[in-house]
Amino acid sequence: MNRSIILPSSCLALLALCACAGTSTPTGGVTPATSLTHFTAVRDGGSLGPVLTTSDHGQIFGFDINSNGNDGFLTSALSGEISVQTFDEKTGTITKTIGTITGRKVVKGDDYVADGIFTGDVGLVDFQKAGIPGQTPTKDMYHLLNPVTKNSLNGRWIPPLKLFNVLEWAPNQSTSTSVFYGYQREGSDPLDLIVSDVGKNTFGKVIGLSETDFALGTQPQLAEDTVNNLAVMATSPSFGAAGGPPPVIWTIDLKSGKKNHFSGVSCPGSVGCGYANGIGYDSSTGIACTTTELDAGVEFYNVAKQTGTRVQLPNNASQLSAGAFVANDAVHGLFLIAQPVSSTSGSGSSIQVYNESGTLEESINGFSFDASTVIPVRISINPTSRTGWVNGPQADQLQEFSY
Repeated sequence: MNRSIILPSSCLALLALCACAGTSTPTGGVTPATSLTHFTAVRDGGSLGPVLTTSDHGQIFGFDINSNGNDGFLTSALSGEISVQTFDEKTGTITKTIGTITGRKVVKGDDYVADGIFTGDVGLVDFQKAGIPGQTPTKDMYHLLNPVTKNSLNGRWIPPLKLFNVLEWAPNQSTSTSVFYGYQREGSDPLDLIVSDVGKNTFGKVIGLSETDFALGTQPQLAEDTVNNLAVMATSPSFGAAGGPPPVIWTIDLKSGKKNHFSGVSCPGSVGCGYANGIGYDSSTGIACTTTELDAGVEFYNVAKQTGTRVQLPNNASQLSAGAFVANDAVHGLFLIAQPVSSTSGSGSSIQVYNESGTLEESINGFSFDASTVIPVRISINPTSRTGWVNGPQADQLQEFSY
């Protein structure tokens, strides 16, 4: 049905190794942080705005907003109905519901998935047509909203790989070169990066990835360096297992395919880091930010120098309060971290806002990132207005906030 559920057959065996001991740490490394700093937020100016509810009350299968405008879009699925919906960032109201498919035409497993907004306000939608289990694979047919403000599915995006399923896309609305991570749904299920100008439906290099280093069980996290034309990724060589090595930070040249990597910052104690849950990257400074699961840590890397430091999420957060998605505001030099279980509020979820030196600038409390969503929680921001949107409080809703 959905990208977070359907796995390539070649990765299933690797996923079974998640509970096993970690693999050896790759060569290279960073200078580990020698102490933990428990910051208290010095600013609490953020606030929650309107809540958006889908027009059909369907569960949201991904969303994004225009970081340079006032529009966004989402995809929605309800029993017997799927649709694409555009919305107004400021008011949180649905502008138009398009592409609706209802009734018997909706086969169990069919859905739309929002795969982001790219330069020129081009929205990418994956219509996933369910196959017959054991006989035919799911088919991904990609549609464009070009631009989103036209409120129409008016173009196609046709990847050069047959039956390619996008698993992740790097946020990038500033250049025409975008990067996607995914796999082909049949055959050998190779893992690849695809480079594309989405609005023009043109493609650059297809970069093959090792199924050992980038298997789904390593939970790859993807960002993009738009200045140096690189993919920046974090992977977990131990498949998230306790006691394994820290995540690995990768750079991949989007023109040549050349790969470099180094070991991430070590986490305290015998449990270690576990998975990298998210990554954000500021192309203007070369600073990456990751979140790690078992230690509830936040790591900051100078990727070119292969150095890094680590801080703990506020109030000595435990694994239960680990950070998830990381969004970067390059205009203000900030990283916004989704924390599904808050460590700065007695209940609910929070967004923790850090500067690129690792200082906690602000805790925004009062969210509820719905745990039942099929697509993982994400934060989409508009740096100009210092506003953003995030999942919740219900599966059919998005929450606006300022920071």
